[in-house]
Amino acid sequence: MTRTHWTAVVAIVLALLFAGAATVASAGDGDGGGDRHPTPNLADAGFARDMSVHHQQAVEMSFIIRDRTQDKDIRTLAYDIANTQANQRGMMLGWLNLWGLPALDPSAEPMAWMTAGDGNPHAGHATGETGEGAIMPGMATKAQLEKLNTLSGKAAEIEFLQLMIVHHNSGVAMAQGCVDQCAVTPQRDLAQGMVDAQRSEVELMIDLLRKRGAQVRT
Repeated sequence: MTRTHWTAVVAIVLALLFAGAATVASAGDGDGGGDRHPTPNLADAGFARDMSVHHQQAVEMSFIIRDRTQDKDIRTLAYDIANTQANQRGMMLGWLNLWGLPALDPSAEPMAWMTAGDGNPHAGHATGETGEGAIMPGMATKAQLEKLNTLSGKAAEIEFLQLMIVHHNSGVAMAQGCVDQCAVTPQRDLAQGMVDAQRSEVELMIDLLRKRGAQVRT
């Protein structure tokens, strides 16, 4: 494993350890109605699984760009994304464990939980295109990650920002789906925090792109 991969693994492990106690406490608070063992619905479980995978890639991309640029603003942004999303991932995996559910469900189609009860896709479900090899909309493909790993300086910064904006936009759509559908209050609160924070980061990344003479990738 490369130093970047080892660092990413260590960050995730630490996030799991630090988030464990908070996860048990918050999930134990119930759904706001005094139930100390809230029952998650399909959206709670699906969101926790899919967003954990989504966050893992954001952490990976953040560590890649950290090693490909010396720009202070980009490195600070990457640190914030990696730290925040590694901790949130730890919380979601902790909830799944608390609920007695597997972290992965091979039989479930990614983001299928975002389909509303009337059979129509949730408004956010279609956000972003699924490139060849991408697990779900908005996520970078293996080829895109490999390209990012070959770039440096301004070129790497632009590639990272373009990929992460698309990644964040799909993450916002998924988190909004949980806000609208999840049953467990701490899970909904976490999702709302993701919506607010990632929308703000998208605005920042668009500004950073413009300063580098580049545009958002469509």
